[in-house]
Amino acid sequence: MSGVVVTVYTRQGCGLCGQAEALVAGLAEGRAAVELVDVDAEPALAERYGPRVPVVAVAGVEVAEGVVDAATVAEALEASGGI
Repeated sequence: MSGVVVTVYTRQGCGLCGQAEALVAGLAEGRAAVELVDVDAEPALAERYGPRVPVVAVAGVEVAEGVVDAATVAEALEASGGI
C-alpha cells in the first residue's frame, strides 16, 4: 500500500456520506489508507464544511463533494500514486 491517505469528511445521518465512504473504501482497498472525519466532532470543521459533506480529499487535496464520482476519486488516486 502506498502512503497516500484518502480523507472523507462526513457526519452522522448523512446518506450521501455513507455512499461516499463505501465508494472510497472500494477504490482505496489495498492502495491507500482511508480516514473518516466526523465534521461535527470539531466546531472548526463543522463551520468549514457545513452542508458540503461529504467531501473527499486525496493526499490533502479536496477532489469531490456532495455526490462523489468514482472516476474523479480514482483519477486523483492515480495522480497521487495511490493506484
